[in-house]
Amino acid sequence: MPLDWLNLTTHRLDIYDEKLAKTQFLDLFQDLYESGNAETSTLNNLPTAYDYIRLGHPLSCILEWVIADLNKMTSESIISFSSKSAPLLAILRKNLILHKNTQIWYNGDLPKYLDTELMRSIYGYHFELKQVDQASFVIPTFEGSTVFITETDTFSHFDLSTMADFYIHTNPQLGSVILANVEHNKNYISEIQHVRRRETIAMTPINCLAALNMLLGQQSVDTSIDQLQANKSLVLASIASITGSPTPALVASSGLSIQYAIMMGLIHDAIKNHPGKAIKFIVPPNCYGGTNDQARRVAACLDNVEVEDLPVDREHDMVQSIDRVLERIALEDAIPYIIAEIPTNPRVEVPDLIQLKETLAKERKTASGTVAIAPVFILDQTFCPNVHFLGEGKILSTVRAISYASGSKFPSGGQCTAGYCVGNQMAATLMPKVALHLALCDNEATHLQYKFLAQQLPSMNQRIVDAYANTRKFVSFINEVLPEAKINFVSEELASQGFMPSVFSLDLPTQGNTYEERESYKRELNHRLINLMITKIPNESKYCVSYGQLKGCYWTIPATSTQGTTKEGDKDYIARVSLSAKMDLDLHKKVFLDFVKSI
Repeated sequence: MPLDWLNLTTHRLDIYDEKLAKTQFLDLFQDLYESGNAETSTLNNLPTAYDYIRLGHPLSCILEWVIADLNKMTSESIISFSSKSAPLLAILRKNLILHKNTQIWYNGDLPKYLDTELMRSIYGYHFELKQVDQASFVIPTFEGSTVFITETDTFSHFDLSTMADFYIHTNPQLGSVILANVEHNKNYISEIQHVRRRETIAMTPINCLAALNMLLGQQSVDTSIDQLQANKSLVLASIASITGSPTPALVASSGLSIQYAIMMGLIHDAIKNHPGKAIKFIVPPNCYGGTNDQARRVAACLDNVEVEDLPVDREHDMVQSIDRVLERIALEDAIPYIIAEIPTNPRVEVPDLIQLKETLAKERKTASGTVAIAPVFILDQTFCPNVHFLGEGKILSTVRAISYASGSKFPSGGQCTAGYCVGNQMAATLMPKVALHLALCDNEATHLQYKFLAQQLPSMNQRIVDAYANTRKFVSFINEVLPEAKINFVSEELASQGFMPSVFSLDLPTQGNTYEERESYKRELNHRLINLMITKIPNESKYCVSYGQLKGCYWTIPATSTQGTTKEGDKDYIARVSLSAKMDLDLHKKVFLDFVKSI
């Protein structure tokens, strides 16, 4: 097994075809299996299975392939999750949209993580619960979907004789595996996969390896990780110190996992405290595709939830856009929840923070003249997790605000996908509801993720400073040798305030008589630059979606990676570059100069 299968959180995009995610990898893996070729170097050259580890990776694909073979099913019908509840929530979500009934069969006690009251009252899911005691039975005919849940020590064999539509095997330490049975449930597979992509994560590599070893009857990998409580305490203390937040952090399996808990927690609060009122999530249309897509997926499930666009980049000012949207929502007497990145992605812009605070704090009136509901500002500060926004006396301390970050970036140095969130004092009453939904979705960080965060968080702020220094030097060099290029990066004034991202976006100079010609030329130039970098500096320059890694330099094109589900007109066909503290900057300058000379 290539060690990268176990250790990387983001994978190469130069050997990845998103339309063939999982299948292309498995088809070629099957060929190697049949020819008896298990050379590490050969396995290492297989195409990327998924671009992000959280939505799938080589070991999750192989685990699903093995289980499918043992049960005489196709590998697409088997999907593994780190969460034990997410596969069931995926079926319930699909059936909510289809207006279809669901019967949930289980043996033993009802799993503790399933808060059925919340699933009905907040998510709007409809289902019947059926307990079964006997070992062998057949599920009676039912107009809708039937799901059979079993806790097990091994994921290998499903008892398909019960004739359920879906089987979910859960393991307390490893996660869960779902099997979609019979032909007429094929249309659920992409929907279940999309829940894994957007609201949770795949079973982690270490846990997939443990499951594979268990199938082989071999010694399992230790997934319990001693000192969990010590690691957890260290992580919470580090986050409190780094953020200056007065509320304890909540730590999730990924950035999107924590974002989903925040969204559902705020919806829960709104339903309880403002019943009947419309809920508006205000989201930049060109922000990270996962944020955009997740918000719209939540809105698709609930009649009283809608998404409002918040233009924040290019000619748009974030503060002015927020003011306009909040004025309109106030007139409707709706509940405003704003999700925004500071700095923005991929344009790396920071709004006027004094104006932002004043705009968020401004009292607004409804159409009937009553005081409108104050917004909650949900800040994605993945690019600059070191900046203090929420503590007493800080810029966002006087408005309701929650901050979150993707842990696959600076917090873990690219070693795991975990994410976390904190609230300020004014948002303290919201955090228990966020925690409730994090638990329901079984999306807390795993033991190993806590271990990685405990190792890397203490050095995070210094790594941010060092990586920023390299980035500033590279940006200055590009300005010097290619002044026609447009670079999006923070000013030195902003950096002195603590905004020290180590990522910038590069809008290369173009040529042509029409917009289409100029755009086509620029896109081709992006690929030429990236191909040159990853070819000439293969040990450091990678074509991957990453940021905050411990070493090397990562390149991507947001429109074809992080903005995958963003509307076409809002996509950014520019190069995004992220640097680390440990890299050969002089060599990167030399290769970039070669690129400049070639154009």
